[in-house]
Amino acid sequence: MARKTPPAPRPLRPGPRGWPGRGGGASLLVQAPTEWRGTSVQVCGLWPFAVGSGTPMIGVPIGRNLLTGSTLCCDPISWFQRAKLISNPSAFVLGLPGLGKSTIVRRMALGLAGYGVQPLVLGDLKPDYVDLIEALGGQVISLGRGRGHLNILDPGEARQAAGRLTGNARAHVLADAHGRRLTMVSALMTILRSIPPSDREETILDRALRVLDERHDGVPVLGDLLKVIQDAPEEVRQVAVDRGSLKRYRELTEGLEATLIGLGASGRLGEIFARPTSQPMRLDRPVVFDVSSIDDSEMDLQAAVLLACWSAGFGAVTVAHALADAGLEPRRHYFVVLDELWRALRAGRGLVDRVDALTRLNRQRGVGMAMVSHTMSDLTALSAPEDRAKARGFVERSGMVVCAGLPAAEMGMLTSAVALSHAEQNLLTSWQDPPGLGRGGGARSRTPGARQVPGQGRRPPGHPRPRGPHQRGEARARHQQALAPGQPHRRPHHPRGGMTWPTPTAAAASRAP
Repeated sequence: MARKTPPAPRPLRPGPRGWPGRGGGASLLVQAPTEWRGTSVQVCGLWPFAVGSGTPMIGVPIGRNLLTGSTLCCDPISWFQRAKLISNPSAFVLGLPGLGKSTIVRRMALGLAGYGVQPLVLGDLKPDYVDLIEALGGQVISLGRGRGHLNILDPGEARQAAGRLTGNARAHVLADAHGRRLTMVSALMTILRSIPPSDREETILDRALRVLDERHDGVPVLGDLLKVIQDAPEEVRQVAVDRGSLKRYRELTEGLEATLIGLGASGRLGEIFARPTSQPMRLDRPVVFDVSSIDDSEMDLQAAVLLACWSAGFGAVTVAHALADAGLEPRRHYFVVLDELWRALRAGRGLVDRVDALTRLNRQRGVGMAMVSHTMSDLTALSAPEDRAKARGFVERSGMVVCAGLPAAEMGMLTSAVALSHAEQNLLTSWQDPPGLGRGGGARSRTPGARQVPGQGRRPPGHPRPRGPHQRGEARARHQQALAPGQPHRRPHHPRGGMTWPTPTAAAASRAP
C-alpha cells in the first residue's frame, strides 16, 4: 500500500494583529488608516474608491461625524435657506446639564456671525454668551436688582419707525408694539398670580394702554398705566361694564390695581420693570442680555426677566424688518437664542401662549432661532394639559432637534415628537453616563464620540499600567503577594492579550484564612 505524501508545511504567518505568544508582537489596537477628504473635482480620478459624506458641507462647521469621520456642518439658517433641508429656520436643543448645549449654540452663533448674521442672546443666566458677544464687538445689557431696568411699556424704536413709514407698514408696526406690551403686562400678572388675568381684566388693560398712548407725552411706565386705571376715564369704564356705577368700577378693578402695584418698585419683582429702560437695545451689532446676577432661588423674577427680554428682542427685530422692507434700512439677519426655556414656561398657567405670541416671527425673513431646554419632561411637567400639548409643539415644529445625552426615561416622550431608531436612542442614553477615569486619575472627557484608549480607566486605583521591565517585575510581585500563601504564581490570561489585575475586594478575600 503506497504511503501518502505528507502535505508540505504551511509557512507561518502572523495573525491580523501580529505574532501571538510570548515574545510576539501582537497589537491590542489596530491603527486606523489615514483618511483624506476632497471635493468631487479633486478626487474624481480615484473613483470608485471615493466615498461620499452623508450631509452637505453647508453651514457652520460643528465637528466630526461619529460614523464616517467627515466634517459635519449644521445651523438652522443655512440648512433652511441654502441647503433646503428643513422647513423652518429653528432648532430645539435638548440635553442634561453640562453636556454642551450652550457650547453648540455658541459655535453656531460664532459661525453665523462670520456669515453676517447678528446673534441676539435674549437672556443669559449663566453667563455662557457674554464673552462671545464682547469678542464680536457686541452690546451687553445687564439686568438685575440694582443693575439695570427694562420698561415693558417702552415701544423701543417702533414709534420712530412709524414716523418714517406710511400706510399698512406704519399700522402694522404700531399694532405689533401695542400687542407686545399688552402680552407682557398679562404675562407678568400671570407670574405674580400663578393664573392668567380674566378676559375683563385684559380688555381693561387693552383700552387703558390706548388711552395712555393718547394722553401721555414721552415713554410711559407701569405707574402711568396704574394711574390711568385709577382715574377711571370714560373709555375704560365702558369696557369694564360698570353699569354707570363708579363703586362697581372700583370693585371690578381692585384686583387689577393690586397686581399692578405688585409689579412696581415695592412688589415682589422689584423695580426692574418700574423704571425707564436703562440701556436701549441696538440692532446693528450682536446683543446679549446678561441676567446672571439674578439668583436661581428667584424663579419668578428669572421667568419675568426672560419674558421681558424676549419681548424687547423680537419687537426690535420686527421693526428692523419693517424698515428694511420699506428700503429705509439695510437688510439684517439675526440668530435669536432663547436659553432656559423651561423657566419661563413653568412660572404660571397659560404662559405657553404668551411665549408663543412673543416669539412668533416670519420664517421667510432670514431670522433663525434656537430654543434650549434640558429634557422633554420640562415641557410635559406643566400643570394644564393644554399647556403640555402646546409646549410639545415647540419641539415638533422645530426645523431641527439637537440632542445631547438624555436618560432612557426620556426616549418615549422624545420619539413621540422626533422619530429615532433604537440604535440612536441607545447612543443618546450612553452619552449621559458619567465619564471614566483618565490616566492621571481624574475624570476623562465626556464628549460624545471621544475615542477610548485601550486599557484606560479599566484598572482600579493602586494598580498602574506596567510599562518597563522594572515596573512589570514590581507589578508581578504585588500580584503574587495578593495570592493565598503557598499558591503558585500564575499570570492571569486576558482574552485580548493584555493583563488583568485583581480588584481590591478580590485581593482582600484571597488573604482571608
